Amino acid sequence: MLLKKTAWFWKNGFIAVSFILMLNVSGCSDTTPEETQAGETIIKDQERTDHSQENAEEITEIFADIYADLYKQTAEVNKAADLEMIRNIINRLGENGYPAVDSRNQINMSESEQVVEFCKKVDARKEAEITILEVGYSGEFVKYDLHTKDGNVDVLRSYYEYENGNMKNEVTENYQAQYWNYTKEGYLIFSGVWFSEELYVLTLSGMEEHTALRVQPLDETYREFGRKYLLSIGFEQNNMFIVDWSEEDFGDLNFYDLYDILYSKVNGQNVPYAADGNLADDAVYQIPKEEFESVIMKYFNIDSQTLQSKTVYDSKNSAYEYKPRGFEEAEYPEYPYSEVVGFTENSDGTITLTANVVFPYADDSKVYAHEVVVRPLENGSVQYVSNRIIPSEDNCRETWHVPRLTLGGR
Repeated sequence: MLLKKTAWFWKNGFIAVSFILMLNVSGCSDTTPEETQAGETIIKDQERTDHSQENAEEITEIFADIYADLYKQTAEVNKAADLEMIRNIINRLGENGYPAVDSRNQINMSESEQVVEFCKKVDARKEAEITILEVGYSGEFVKYDLHTKDGNVDVLRSYYEYENGNMKNEVTENYQAQYWNYTKEGYLIFSGVWFSEELYVLTLSGMEEHTALRVQPLDETYREFGRKYLLSIGFEQNNMFIVDWSEEDFGDLNFYDLYDILYSKVNGQNVPYAADGNLADDAVYQIPKEEFESVIMKYFNIDSQTLQSKTVYDSKNSAYEYKPRGFEEAEYPEYPYSEVVGFTENSDGTITLTANVVFPYADDSKVYAHEVVVRPLENGSVQYVSNRIIPSEDNCRETWHVPRLTLGGR
């Protein structure tokens, strides 16, 4: 069974050492053609490693200079960067000749034509190499050194963090891409498995690595709509964008999951109704009618009677029963995201957004497509009107989602 990478793995500083398969070569002076070829391969691999190290020194120096400039007026060096700061970094890297994109695929890749040309050489089974940079939002970046020959792609992935004015290499891993695809949606997606001695001792397995980089540019209006209306909800522990529903028929839309997500947006803090510390007991709360409805009705045009029919409502106490998600309802922390690829402004003031669901962990730049209708309000807020999955034979199942097992206290 393969161990799968999570952000937790990196943030806890697990330093991996690449696992190298040693070649057993017999004889001292007489060599066969196969042995000579293997020796030449080792020399070429060493040459690529030396080139990568020189390349890394140049890139880390560029990064350190860029970060020093951009963080001059920032109190905390590792403070999470905003979108414009990351855009500036990517533009500066492009000016130095490097293809670069942000880790959230929210900014157009610099020098993207280099990546397109490299993908063409992979398809043509030619030998080529390229370095692609992925810029994070907390003072980190990933450097991908890619080498292709005979249609195979070798990946050298190096993870760096900015500390005390320097870029520090935290993790380096090496693997051959088992999956490689430049998709029609404009993404470069590749994945593989890397090994380390320490990791193998602990897990008897390798570590899966999945990478999805948007190569083709995307209209900035699409990106703004996506960030404002779709990414703010996302796919974690909710079914808002995976089932069909509308204001006329809310269907299987789970309002308890949405309450968990929307509560912090309305009140500026997390939901105070937590799971019971005693795992043998199930915590069930009664949320006053006004409190529950003030959250849901800010984002949905729904009346009390309809909302009560979709939840567990205690009319005697004028309260909604609420049971937090338990351990059995936990999801694996790898989620897709919606990427707007078109929109229509409707005569009634609503906007219909067409979006692809991108799931890097599944090596898929279009799990399915969906249409979301939103109603922007004058005060800057929004109401969600409907969601519709666009039918297609290529649609995949939402493997990341675990439904909430119970409504309220039932």
